[in-house]
Amino acid sequence: MTVVETISEISCELGEGAFWHPERESFFWVDILGKRLMERDTPIARDWAFDRCISAMGWIDRDTLLLATERDLVRFDLKTGTETQVAALEADMPRNRSNDGRADPMGGFWIGTMGFDAEPGAGAIYRYYRGELRQLYGDITVSNAICFAPGGRLAYFTDTRTRIIKRVALDGDGWPSEAPQDWLDLNAEGLNPDGAVVDAEGRVWNAQWGASRVACYAPDGTFLHAVDFPATQVSCPAFGGADLDLLFVTTAAVNAPEADRFAGMSFAIPAGAKGQPEPRVIL
Repeated sequence: MTVVETISEISCELGEGAFWHPERESFFWVDILGKRLMERDTPIARDWAFDRCISAMGWIDRDTLLLATERDLVRFDLKTGTETQVAALEADMPRNRSNDGRADPMGGFWIGTMGFDAEPGAGAIYRYYRGELRQLYGDITVSNAICFAPGGRLAYFTDTRTRIIKRVALDGDGWPSEAPQDWLDLNAEGLNPDGAVVDAEGRVWNAQWGASRVACYAPDGTFLHAVDFPATQVSCPAFGGADLDLLFVTTAAVNAPEADRFAGMSFAIPAGAKGQPEPRVIL
C-alpha cells in the first residue's frame, strides 16, 4: 500500500502555490491568508513572512522567484528576503487578491485573481510575458487550475464556481489563439476543481476541493483514477522529487470540517507518473 508522506505539519489557513524548484530541488508552497512563503529541502525548512497575501510563484533563477501577491508581481530574492516590483496587479482593486498561477513553457506567467470574499465575477486571469501584463479573461469568480500541456500549445484553467475546466490553444508565443472550450464538466459529480498540473504524458491532475483527492484525467477528459489524501480541502498539486515522480499537494484549514485533523498540512505520495519540470520565467 502506498503511504502518503506528511511534508509539513504546519496548518495553513489556505495552503496553495505548490511548486518544485528544479534547480534548488526543493518544495515551495504558500499560506495565502497567513501571508507566508515556505520551502522544504529535507531536512531543512525555511519560511518568509509578508505584509500581504501571496498565492503563486515561478522561478527566475536558483535564488530568485517571481511571486504573485494580492497587488503585484515581484522578484523575490531568497538569499536576502528582498523584493522588487515587476508589475502592478489590480492594485486599484483592494477587495481583490491573486490566487492560482503558474509559469508557461514559453517563459510567461499566468495569474488569476478573485475577490477576498469570492464576489461573483470580480476576478480575472492575466498573463505576464516579457514586460507586458495582459488580461486574458474577465468575469472570473474563483480562478484556478492554470496549467499547460507538454510543448506549451494548450492551456487549462477554471472558474471553480462553474465546475468546468476549460482548455485553450496557444500560439508560438504562448498567447491564446482561439476562444476557450469546455474540456471537463464536473457538475454531475458535484466536484469543485481547484489547482491542477499536467504530467509529461499530457494527463491533467486536478485537486478537488472538499473531496480529499487529486483526480487524474486523460488528455481527452476521460477520468483515469484518483489519489486520496487525509485532508478534506486539497488545493494545489505539483510534481517534484529527483525524478519528478512524487505528487505534492497543499491543503487548507479555513472552514475545514471540525473532524479534519490534517487540515492545512502538506503531503507527498509516489504518483506512478512523471511530471514536467517547471519552466523558467523570462522577465
